[in-house]
Amino acid sequence: MNKDLPRQSLGFFPTPLIALTRLSKALGGPQIYMKRDDQTGLALGGNKTRKLEYIMGDALAQGADTVITAGAIQSNHCRQTAGAAARLGLECHLVLGGSEPEQVQGNLLLDKIFGCHIHWSGDNRKGEDIPALVKQLKADGKKPYVIPYGGSNELGAIAFVEAFKELESQRLSMDISLTHIVFASSSGATQAGMMLGNKILGTGYQIIGINIDKGEMDNVSFDQHIVALANSTAKLLDTHHEFSASDLILNADYVGDGYGVVGALENEAIEMTAQTEGILLDPVYTGRAMGGLIDMIRTGQIKQSDSVLFWHTGGAPALFAYAGDLDVG
Repeated sequence: MNKDLPRQSLGFFPTPLIALTRLSKALGGPQIYMKRDDQTGLALGGNKTRKLEYIMGDALAQGADTVITAGAIQSNHCRQTAGAAARLGLECHLVLGGSEPEQVQGNLLLDKIFGCHIHWSGDNRKGEDIPALVKQLKADGKKPYVIPYGGSNELGAIAFVEAFKELESQRLSMDISLTHIVFASSSGATQAGMMLGNKILGTGYQIIGINIDKGEMDNVSFDQHIVALANSTAKLLDTHHEFSASDLILNADYVGDGYGVVGALENEAIEMTAQTEGILLDPVYTGRAMGGLIDMIRTGQIKQSDSVLFWHTGGAPALFAYAGDLDVG
């Protein structure tokens, strides 16, 4: 890339690339690998750390003293934002959907430990209430910086172009081949960045996002949002690549009853991954994405001869908040 963008170091990179030998055997193939972005280090880890390195770098460059973002009550993005703000000495405001629960646990507990300010927003979990908060903070003399839902803007996507390069370096050093990359797709920048990285490096993998949420982004369909973000990121990086709907693989077969509703698919994936590999998935994102991967293998959409990377985007703290929905006997 030829863009000199401010970047604030927040995580431990590269994250591990490992073979899931026992899970692969249990499914009868294909060979499955995992990129362990649950091990990024910041606030118990997750893929948002990558995005926040660029986003927080931009916030500091603009002289911000306060950051604001939004999400669901168990938002992994909000938890990592709170941790990053604490590390950098910035005031943090989180606009969370719903209302404060009687028992504070999971990511919400960590948000509070990091000392951020929490604003409850009812049915609005994607930042609809942020403009009013910005106005209030400016009136109080603050210099707020708004971080988009999920960290999903061009800076967040650039982080995953870089992550894709990191993966390729590891893959070559380990002398392994890949045919597919599968991951949870919820706010768009992770998938947009991987799509662009795949084009820039000419690797030709099938980049398969497992759709986690039925909702829209910025009043456009999620599909359109990802394609538009991939294109705007390519333009920002001065590349010649352009994307259309035909370049996007966003599998919506596993949305089930909606965002954060845990069912048999997620339960089996969490249990199988834990009991074969000793690795924890979360009930909202990686559990659903792994459930989708398992089903695609069983139904022959991904063949025994393929070689698949599952990108673990983190989120295990939410397991505790969803304990009542998990089938653990």
